[in-house]
Amino acid sequence: MNTYEGKRESYAVVVTVNGHPLNPRLDLWNHSPTGFEWGYGGSGPAQLALALLADCLGNDERAVQLHQEFKRQVVANLEGHGWIMTSHEIRVRVNRLTRLERRP
Repeated sequence: MNTYEGKRESYAVVVTVNGHPLNPRLDLWNHSPTGFEWGYGGSGPAQLALALLADCLGNDERAVQLHQEFKRQVVANLEGHGWIMTSHEIRVRVNRLTRLERRP
């Protein structure tokens, strides 16, 4: 199980997976070349949502497909100077999102 952690350090935002920098995956979609953010619905949170999903799911296409809704439902609601999420928690949220997608 992977552990994802976000921290605010002065004006910088650092996000890691198991203690190593999380790849922002600008190759998939360049929402925010200046970095990650959370707590609102902008470009930095979109980049974080995409990076989290791509790393956790190991499926770039699925990450691109789901990242905007994951941003709205999860990343935009992260608060404060730091947070921790496990890959299990991310998959649980993704499963909820996909169930909502299938509703008529």
